[in-house]
Amino acid sequence: MTSDRDILPDNVKPSHYSISLYDLELGGKFSYKGTVTIDLEIKKLSKEIVLNSNQLKIYSAELKTEHTKTEQGFKASDITYDADKQRATLGFGEEPPVTSKASLVVKFEGTMNNLMAGFYRSRYKPIVPAAKSVAKDDEFHYMFSTQFESCDARRAFPCFDEPNLKATFDVELEIPEDQIALSNMPEKEVKKSNKSGMNIVSFERTPIMSTYLLAWAIGDFEYVEDFTKRKYNGKNLPVRVYTTKGLKDQGRFALENAHQVVDYFSEIFRLEYPLPKVDLLAVHEFSHGAMENWGLITYRTTAVLFNEKESAQSYKNRVAYVVAHELAHQWFGNLVTMDWWNELWLNEGFATWVGWLAIDHLYPEWNVWGQFVSESVQTAFQLDSLRNSHPIEVPVRDALEVDQIFDHISYLKGSSVIRMLSAHLTNNVFLKGVSDYLHTHKYGNATTNDLWSALSKASGQDVNSSMDFWIRKIGFPVVTVAEEPGQISVRQERFLLTGDVKPEDDETVWWIPLGLRTGSSETKAHAHKTIALTIKEETIRNVDESFYKINADQTGFYRTNYPPERLVKLGAARHSLTIEDRIGLIGDAYALGVSGHGKTTGFLALIERFQDEENYLVWSQILNNLQNIRSIFADVKDVSESLKQFTLNLVTPAVNKTGWEFKEGEDYLTGQLRVLLIGTAGLVGHKEYYVLPPILRSDKLTGAYRVIQEATRRFDLFTSGKDKSAIHPSLRGAIFRIAVTEGGPSAYDAVKTEYATTTSIDGKEICLQSLGRIQTAELAESFLKFIFSDAVAVQDKHSGAIAMANNATVRYELWKFVRDNWDAVIFKTLSGNMVVLERFLRFSLNKFASLEVAREIEEFFKEKDCRGFDRGLGVIDDTIKGQALYRMRDEKVVREWLEVNGYA
Repeated sequence: MTSDRDILPDNVKPSHYSISLYDLELGGKFSYKGTVTIDLEIKKLSKEIVLNSNQLKIYSAELKTEHTKTEQGFKASDITYDADKQRATLGFGEEPPVTSKASLVVKFEGTMNNLMAGFYRSRYKPIVPAAKSVAKDDEFHYMFSTQFESCDARRAFPCFDEPNLKATFDVELEIPEDQIALSNMPEKEVKKSNKSGMNIVSFERTPIMSTYLLAWAIGDFEYVEDFTKRKYNGKNLPVRVYTTKGLKDQGRFALENAHQVVDYFSEIFRLEYPLPKVDLLAVHEFSHGAMENWGLITYRTTAVLFNEKESAQSYKNRVAYVVAHELAHQWFGNLVTMDWWNELWLNEGFATWVGWLAIDHLYPEWNVWGQFVSESVQTAFQLDSLRNSHPIEVPVRDALEVDQIFDHISYLKGSSVIRMLSAHLTNNVFLKGVSDYLHTHKYGNATTNDLWSALSKASGQDVNSSMDFWIRKIGFPVVTVAEEPGQISVRQERFLLTGDVKPEDDETVWWIPLGLRTGSSETKAHAHKTIALTIKEETIRNVDESFYKINADQTGFYRTNYPPERLVKLGAARHSLTIEDRIGLIGDAYALGVSGHGKTTGFLALIERFQDEENYLVWSQILNNLQNIRSIFADVKDVSESLKQFTLNLVTPAVNKTGWEFKEGEDYLTGQLRVLLIGTAGLVGHKEYYVLPPILRSDKLTGAYRVIQEATRRFDLFTSGKDKSAIHPSLRGAIFRIAVTEGGPSAYDAVKTEYATTTSIDGKEICLQSLGRIQTAELAESFLKFIFSDAVAVQDKHSGAIAMANNATVRYELWKFVRDNWDAVIFKTLSGNMVVLERFLRFSLNKFASLEVAREIEEFFKEKDCRGFDRGLGVIDDTIKGQALYRMRDEKVVREWLEVNGYA
């Protein structure tokens, strides 16, 4: 075992698994039995074999060597378990004869659990009559599927569950004859079982792959099908979206994207999709968004199903992207796999970037790179600006540590850094290097350095030296600009949201592509993309003072701190900046105000200019940052009210312009803008004119005044059943949130009823997000009990909690509930899957701006076993303390600015 990895002994290595599952009890105990035969390469003779096993009962194990193939092998006389390390040791009492190959036959029993990990069951309410054999209880039916990433194949069958221990797999499942079984490969044979009403379904052998990519599913399924336009080995590949019965037509949008994306990736990677089929499966209960199992990709229903008449348009964007992301993994992750979990970013960072690349190819009108800068880059900045962040490539010792790095650093910082490098090298050169990397390492494992070597060769540049610190060091820089006539000086230092950078925090010198755009005027400006900052400070000459912009199109992963006068000039020139540049300008101004590098008042003055902005993505950045400030100052009553007035004044002209109605042929971004503006205006609007300061007692308010009035009118029509068309599907979230905020118990009850009765795939998620807007401690208690009842699936519990955390009125009630019900409710309900528990805590407790609450949380968890979510607690602590210090520092100056400008 190496010092930094707790891995299995290397005396044996698997080369092939034959897995047979039978005696599935599809009700009651939900148990099953299995036999797995593992072909082994013997590296060193030993009396024992150690492999991974978690919550399985091993009945017997027999080792068959070349000397015992025709006779009885060596039976394990002693089987012991290490529950903490999720391992079983098979003791054979004597060393087998000298041999290089053997097979291990293990008989075992497991459970189809309800933890969304391993081989598990998902409950759902059927919408059409189901097959007779479908497992059911009084309220729900069940389907069965797998989730093995990162380390849960060991929950389904005994195996060598590490990513670089690749093997091939044969899978055989005994299932009811009126149900369907799926796996990574096409069906090979269906034969009758010796049990009445049962079939045995076997599948073709997989390519060599990691255990975490194996998958199977059993259920009452149906599918929609299309074919790739490209031919693979002379055939157009079948692409299918599987659902439980009655839902298949909602898979057509995902299907339309999937076959095009497979062809697109085959083309740009210059390497054809390697399997004979592509299946996408909608799973009713799912801990992640989706999972890239090779050839059988599984998805949360809201990430793969879409109904043009009933779904919110935002889910169309989500489905398209998640489908593309998982298909990218079929090459990057599945065909070539990271060597160990510390390089998880190789899978997730790349798939995130190239997933958006595919969606930009299919939907250029969506401006997905603006979305990427607004959502992915800014979210990565948020986590990576904390001391409790981690490098992109982070040491991982064991299984419990792996799950905690499926976070914004691995996915979003990883993809942001890839985008930065691709922009510097150009996409064509970058993709050529990626293609070479895939060809060189296909069906094997690779490291970050292997990718850098391929990119260096393709580009003729030393990529490793440029990128090494970006991957292996924590944090990112802020580039501070100082102006002199005809030139600027740029200086880099580490950016921390707390602003208290110490010398030991600031030892890294990053390679920073400056992307300087300058010219005689902003409309004629051109970019000097080749300039890079490779030292702490440098002077750049021949800069036209009439216009310049650092980090063109916001491709570099860093903040830019301009002199205050330059920020004003860039704000004045906003209409000639790209969407990405406008988003970056706003995001930087906000973050620099929080950290103390700049001023919050500078951010407020900047966005005040944007009343005439027409782009949804820019508005999204403005209002997200403004909401964060409002959240931090929520407990300072006068500042909080003034920030509401500021927000109301800012959005009212745009609300009046966009209106309520979705027009035929209207583009996606306009529809999203309408949803955002109505939702924002309704949540900060007032019903009475007399409570407003004189500056806002004008017709300016009519749009926002009408938002509450109109939202309430439409809500009443919709929930009473008088007019179900009163609310456009995309406006459900905005109107429900306004109604619950304004309407008290009656609106709360109406949305709870909608939650129970909705047939829309996205309906339950929208309702939970809306119910979190409750305004009293009594309703908060009721809502939390509801969240943790059986009425709400485990996968959905955090949706309501996040909404409560974003609601300053009741967020402390959420923390009190966590504290007072930790053992009996929170830990008991969520700890079966640490991914779910860590995510719940991180997003439930990170919105406070109080040192007192930070101390309460720290004290509460101090004596508890926090393995599996300790990294999340560190992020929570850093975030709360940083926000508290910011509030104390800027409260006075923000109050004064709001007063002087007429918002108080």
